[in-house]
Amino acid sequence: MRGTIFGMQIRLQKVIASSGLASRRKAEAMIAQGRVTVNGKVVRELGTRVDPARDHVKVDGRHLEPGQPHVYVMLNKPKGFVSSLSDPEGRPTVKNLLPGVSVRVFPVGRLDSDSEGLMLLTNHGDLAQALVHPRYQVPKTYLIKVKGVLADEEIKSLERGVELEDGVTGPARVKKVRKAEQNSWLEITIHEGRKHQVKRMLEAVGHPVSKLIRVRFGPLALRDLAAGEYRYLTDREANALRDLVRSRTNSETGEQHRSARNKARVSSRLTRRPVESLGVEREPRVRQAHHPTRLSSPVESLGVERSQAEPGRGIGRATPHSSRVSMRRSA
Repeated sequence: MRGTIFGMQIRLQKVIASSGLASRRKAEAMIAQGRVTVNGKVVRELGTRVDPARDHVKVDGRHLEPGQPHVYVMLNKPKGFVSSLSDPEGRPTVKNLLPGVSVRVFPVGRLDSDSEGLMLLTNHGDLAQALVHPRYQVPKTYLIKVKGVLADEEIKSLERGVELEDGVTGPARVKKVRKAEQNSWLEITIHEGRKHQVKRMLEAVGHPVSKLIRVRFGPLALRDLAAGEYRYLTDREANALRDLVRSRTNSETGEQHRSARNKARVSSRLTRRPVESLGVEREPRVRQAHHPTRLSSPVESLGVERSQAEPGRGIGRATPHSSRVSMRRSA
């Protein structure tokens, strides 16, 4: 399979998703339902790892197809289409808008059926999960038509965050685009992905949304892609998505390391508290005189402190006085 190494153990649901048979979530459901076998045995544990180069994986009695190359598709979803690959109510889906895409791709996030604009679809499961995960805070920009004209204080409220039934929203970036007597257009950028979030935010400040178009998703911009049309991402755009997730991951890892170091410093300071704070009297310190001298034998064998690194010890740089040490003697 593409992207695997002989001997590498990979989660079973990821192997199924990488084959293009189903999304990661549906693959997990298949495993739980007992529809997946590994080397002839039914597996129901979601944490099971397999080696695609050695193990024989079947779903519903059929071998998995070899993994497919990663594909990234940008779609300008029109109003009236559901942002999923199937719909129990029989409504048209975004799958109907991808007649020339032979690889099975999945929507990254969702747009309401009455909303329009940029949608990303891919078969790269790990990247898709990262792009919609709250901790990565991928920005999404919407062009919105609302009833009435927002006052400056209402815009500031949106930018600070408004109270919704599921909590206060994160800070947003709001820009006025144009206005008329009965309505106005705004551009809003958010970093969250709550259900119907933008619509609920505008309703909270008294301006219902009548039209919503997503124009940017992370580094991707809709630009002149017509409604109902799609195109494959360029290499530069696909790399920009990967770089975005990588930079967020590196930043998060750096914060974790800094936090761990800070905790270690605090713990170290606590263990080095003066003994007086523990109610223990400190023994009087005996002053010691330092007498420089030269020794021909190794200083370590005498239990004395080295004043400078000795030649050939691999620490620092040897100097003409590198053999000079100091000895402590009782006063």
